[in-house]
Amino acid sequence: MREQKNRIRQILRKKKETMIPKDRLLKSHRICHHLMEIIRNGETVMVYTSKEKEVNTEPLIITLFEHGNPVVVPIIVKEDLSLRLSYLRNFSALVPSTFGVPEPIGSEIPAAADDIGTIILPMLGFDRNGGRIGYGAGYYDRFLSKNRNLRKIGIAFACQEVDSLPVDENDIRMDCIITDDGIVYPKGTVSGGDQRHRDT
Repeated sequence: MREQKNRIRQILRKKKETMIPKDRLLKSHRICHHLMEIIRNGETVMVYTSKEKEVNTEPLIITLFEHGNPVVVPIIVKEDLSLRLSYLRNFSALVPSTFGVPEPIGSEIPAAADDIGTIILPMLGFDRNGGRIGYGAGYYDRFLSKNRNLRKIGIAFACQEVDSLPVDENDIRMDCIITDDGIVYPKGTVSGGDQRHRDT
């Protein structure tokens, strides 16, 4: 299964690399719009800080700030393959860190997983059964296995979809998957309208 996943990762990386920056940013704004339709008023949201070829989360974080939603970002801890959590109050706190990921190193405001309502996860690929494939290190799977009460929303560009992903007991399915096309999982979910007052 590991070899199969690695082959899928190679294909998906090539797909992302074909996107031009302008399209990537435009589609990131669309994803932000779809996401904010289901973010609850006042809930604390954990959001990854994006690298160049990922869905750009800066528009999302700005919008969360504007709506008064507390924002928590992960800090990669390579020593034990875990994530440390910090509140983010402004972008000036972010500096390039592990794997080139922007992190609030030196400006951390410790956060607890119990304070988080929703986590927004990066995805290298996904299927329409809630399956997610990451970059292979397993940081998020480990974190989610210890914090199963969080609402898990995976975001990706529509081109990152695959028909079916190989999954094992360590893979955790998403509660919701959003692309520039809207909410694509769970099936039948309507992405239009303001749903921020709903307990979903």
